[in-house]
Amino acid sequence: MHITYDELREIKHRLPTGSVKKIANELGLQEQTVRNYFGAKKFENGDIIDAHIQPGPNGGIVNLESTAILDAARRILGEEEVLS
Repeated sequence: MHITYDELREIKHRLPTGSVKKIANELGLQEQTVRNYFGAKKFENGDIIDAHIQPGPNGGIVNLESTAILDAARRILGEEEVLS
């Protein structure tokens, strides 16, 4: 799947507090791995998973081989919209 870096960061910024921990626990990952997926670069405490950034508009194009973290984030955002 392809998404722009800016779109990926916007999704992360819209997540409610505690969502990174919730996603990490749900998927059996370190919290820093989830943060790295959304563009953080602190690799000694968590790897980036199946994402490759190519230069381009809007921060570049991110090729996501696995969308599990993104799917969980979108689900959380959908739940938040229902509650609003």
